[in-house]
Amino acid sequence: MKNALFFALTAAFALNGLADTVQVAVAANFTGPMQVISVLFERDTGHKASLSFGATGKFYAQITNGAPFEALLSADNETPARLIKESHAVAGTAFTYAIGKLVLWSADPKLIDAKGEVLKKGEFRHIAIANPKTAPYGTAARQVMNKLGVADKLKPLLVQGENISQTQQFVVTGAAELGFIAFSQVIKNGQIGTGSGWVIPGTLHDPILQDAVLLAKGKDKPAAIALINFLKGEKAQTVIKSFGYELH
Repeated sequence: MKNALFFALTAAFALNGLADTVQVAVAANFTGPMQVISVLFERDTGHKASLSFGATGKFYAQITNGAPFEALLSADNETPARLIKESHAVAGTAFTYAIGKLVLWSADPKLIDAKGEVLKKGEFRHIAIANPKTAPYGTAARQVMNKLGVADKLKPLLVQGENISQTQQFVVTGAAELGFIAFSQVIKNGQIGTGSGWVIPGTLHDPILQDAVLLAKGKDKPAAIALINFLKGEKAQTVIKSFGYELH
């Protein structure tokens, strides 16, 4: 009995000794799924993920200025490629973990119709959009407005969020009656859970290919490598799909 207890304690000590924490920069649109995935990751591997959420463009600036992030879950595929080219990320580790969906959403259950005609009618005072310079979902929103021919009309009504989370808050609080956000932020049981919205067809904007990459500071970190691998696994992918994303 004593021997069995000794070996159990030794095994537990060994596991804790190998356990590590990975510092992860996560695109704001992926907040919900990553919070779920991080719990599964810790349970399955023993490693912990310390998560920071924000705009991809701001993360790029922080990483290139020495921020201690070891893995990046970007909202685009250009930023990871750029970081690899500039030796801030490890070549060969970037992959598309999710394909995002853009939605036009309002907290008002009657404001937005099934085809987004409200954009052409313009019966609102403000519309929220994430900063296109730092947030890929903001870039996609701008493309939609251009494609629908309403960009010039809506320009004076735009309220710009620093990232997609702040953009959603503008709509929730009434600072804007509607806004372009990520489908993952309002999905419930496969559809828009509250308010009203229009899931925008992918034909109206470039694909939102979201890539993850192992950063240079994480190249020798077991937890960072484990997280990148975990994102490719079935458990993580099931969570990703449940939040309305598509897989590559």
